[in-house]
Amino acid sequence: MADKKKVLVTGLSGLVGTALRKDFEEKYELSSLSRYGTEGLDDAHNFKGNIAEIETMIPAFEGQHTVVHLAADRSANANWESALRNNFVGVYNVYEAAKRTGVKRVVFGSSQHAIGGFYRDEPYKSILQGNYEGIEHGKFKKIDETVPFRPDGYYGASKGYAEGLGSYYSEWHGISSINIRIGWTISDDDPTVAPGGLSMWLSHRDTAQIHVKAVDAPDDLMYTVVFAMSDNHWNIFSLDKAREVLGYEPQDNAGTELNPNKSLSERDDTDFKQHEEDPESY
Repeated sequence: MADKKKVLVTGLSGLVGTALRKDFEEKYELSSLSRYGTEGLDDAHNFKGNIAEIETMIPAFEGQHTVVHLAADRSANANWESALRNNFVGVYNVYEAAKRTGVKRVVFGSSQHAIGGFYRDEPYKSILQGNYEGIEHGKFKKIDETVPFRPDGYYGASKGYAEGLGSYYSEWHGISSINIRIGWTISDDDPTVAPGGLSMWLSHRDTAQIHVKAVDAPDDLMYTVVFAMSDNHWNIFSLDKAREVLGYEPQDNAGTELNPNKSLSERDDTDFKQHEEDPESY
């Protein structure tokens, strides 16, 4: 492992972490930070800590080149107390721990929920509901990274906050901050369960690809925010910046047909917690 980049992932056991893990294990010297430990990693790379308590995080950050921060309360309906502790304070602790330990780059798992207010506007509202009548494919303006923040809850607000915090730590403390507005990564990698999946799906291999591209981006890329979805027919987000800045080339497309016999699994409900007593857990 001596010649491999050292990369720490928080939330490695979550949906996104699971999707990228195989590629990361092959390419990097991979470590994990979590409350309860991560199955399949040796003790030297399996750190236990709480992102809401910075002193528990420092040992995991020591010697890492890049930290990929995915851990959070992932509920789109997160209440203020949980969002404050796990998302707002948690991401501050990540950047502060990175500063203290000399980490070069933070890749942050942001979200399209940072601009979720746009889902109230047409044609995005109709597309996400699966109402395509009168909407010409390729003829509507896609949402890009120049639009203002319009979070749809405390969760979305925490993502916008984190993107701003990353800009501060980049400009004033020299930590590269790459923020990926992740779409919808689904446990069974099948987006046909809901109209939103046909638009927002980020396949497992596209999840892995864009995170690898972010970790391996040139050292002089000090700050960026990009949307990350697969190349979906009904995608409402522009992927131009992800392509231009990171070299991202999505491989998958959600298609245009729903599966009427499919239902959302418990694992894919954003309110699902692996550990009920732990609101940060994926």
